[in-house]
Amino acid sequence: MESSSQPPPPSTGGDPSEEGAAPELPRLTVTQVEQMKVEGRVADIYRVLFEAPPNTKSVMLELWRDSHVEYLANGLRHLGPSFHVLDANRPWLCYWMIHGLALLDETLDDDLENDIVDFLSRCQDKHGGYGGGPGQLPHLATSYAAVNTLVTIGSERALSSIKRDNLYEFMLQMKDKSGAFRMHDGGEIDVRACYTAISVASLVNILDADLAKGVGNYIASCQTYEGGIAGEPYAEAHGGYTYCGLAAMVLLNEVEKLDLPSLIDWVAFRQGVECGFQGRTNKLVDGCYSFWQGAAIALAQKLMTIVDKQSKPSYSSKLSSVGDACGTSSSGLASEKSSILDYAKFGFDFVKQSNQTGPLFHNLALQQYILLCAQVLEGGLRDKPGKNRDHYHSCYCLSGLSVSQHSAMTGSDSCPLPRHMLGPYSNLLEPIHPLYNVVLDKYDEAHDFFRENDQM
Repeated sequence: MESSSQPPPPSTGGDPSEEGAAPELPRLTVTQVEQMKVEGRVADIYRVLFEAPPNTKSVMLELWRDSHVEYLANGLRHLGPSFHVLDANRPWLCYWMIHGLALLDETLDDDLENDIVDFLSRCQDKHGGYGGGPGQLPHLATSYAAVNTLVTIGSERALSSIKRDNLYEFMLQMKDKSGAFRMHDGGEIDVRACYTAISVASLVNILDADLAKGVGNYIASCQTYEGGIAGEPYAEAHGGYTYCGLAAMVLLNEVEKLDLPSLIDWVAFRQGVECGFQGRTNKLVDGCYSFWQGAAIALAQKLMTIVDKQSKPSYSSKLSSVGDACGTSSSGLASEKSSILDYAKFGFDFVKQSNQTGPLFHNLALQQYILLCAQVLEGGLRDKPGKNRDHYHSCYCLSGLSVSQHSAMTGSDSCPLPRHMLGPYSNLLEPIHPLYNVVLDKYDEAHDFFRENDQM
């Protein structure tokens, strides 16, 4: 008997090529899913604002000063057991809280100030530099945090407690043959180490040709094809490293070694639909980049003469690499004269310059993100909706808010106009020196103090 052939069973998956079959949708990545969630949360918050009556809008856009002051001040007096994981970051905790309070124009009582100065003195290594706690290894990052804290306190006792000669020797020991700095003895070499060393040395007036030698060339080698700056050569551009690299180059007077037009483009395009900044391409918005990216692009507002020159077709951004003290500087001085350069003057003169253009980012939109998405009702600020508050994000969200509020100023001594601020004028924070991230008045006092001490 002839066997009959049976038809094959129907396909369960369907053939996309068959007429009428729906094409298979591409799978979303984890980052895409998270991005959609964040955009949804932010959109819900903004929808409430846009649909609210005018009086309610004004209340929603207030900076909750008293709550933030209470949160930061309480942290200085007591932290819970969970903070033991930050034992090696105690000078950073001091800086995040004290700088945040200074931005809010809040002063500490004398006893608390003295306690903090005493604590940081115990973190100071006898051979120079500050560790993360008493008896810990000296580290450039915690040295930056400690010095910025003492400058922010601003008393003679605080500023005099910095042993500058030892600090200078520590920095020389951290200097690598590449010209860059390593974070600690045997530690990593990166742009963050370069910035913290150069910033601290400039701030306390110990920056010289020996410390500056080769740093600019190293940082320039970390600028990527995207325009941002990576932590080390051939790595990915990152907002924190971009700020550190650009600020260090300004303090070294070597900013022309960077491709500024592409840097500005990269930073500007990191401000997304949420109105805040992301730290890297295709990453989520994060409130801390309100400062890291916002301050970087605010620095560029004072560099437009160089930007315009580099934007001309005839300009060659490839500067010759030299092995002398500072290489080719934007001042046009020859490298052999670098030993007489007054490095502290670069930071002082820079902040006194007027902005050469208006904001290169949407400053009101950034204020909207910080005020509506980063503030926590109980006090403190956070990364994004759905995250918890912390002292780090409180510090850098407030720093970014200050930068944004003052970014439209035309003169260095003028005050922001109401149209440049979102919410009531009582939201206005103290201006910062954007190269160091310390309150401007405190910087001026420290600058004069160290200058006078060097002349005695």
